[in-house]
Amino acid sequence: MSQKIVLVAACVLVDRDGRVLLAKRPEGRKMAGLWEFPGGKVEEGELPEQALIRELKEELDIDTVESCLAPMTFASHTYDDFHLLMPLFVCRKWEGEIQPQEGQELAWVRPNRLNTFPMPPADEPLVALIRDLL
Repeated sequence: MSQKIVLVAACVLVDRDGRVLLAKRPEGRKMAGLWEFPGGKVEEGELPEQALIRELKEELDIDTVESCLAPMTFASHTYDDFHLLMPLFVCRKWEGEIQPQEGQELAWVRPNRLNTFPMPPADEPLVALIRDLL
């Protein structure tokens, strides 16, 4: 049985205090109410880093550049109707004030408290790694 592979780029945004930004999926979207790392689908002809730069602008109204995105790890998770492949980057430098652009709730969280936020299944295994590396 073959499944569609969906490529999504995500970002661990880390502030000066070492906290990580989480975004809550708004009502009306799949997996609403769960917390996730900002990012989104990689479009046709787009590199994951380009997608992430675009998504951070669209979702949070911040600007960053590829040299500020450091590859951290990736998630590979099978959902009922697709398989998610998600490279995860760390970003500590951006321009602009983070402002939610899609009605999402935001939270700055200490890495050792990430496990207290309900997340999509693909994100859950990333929490321990992020806690240990940050």
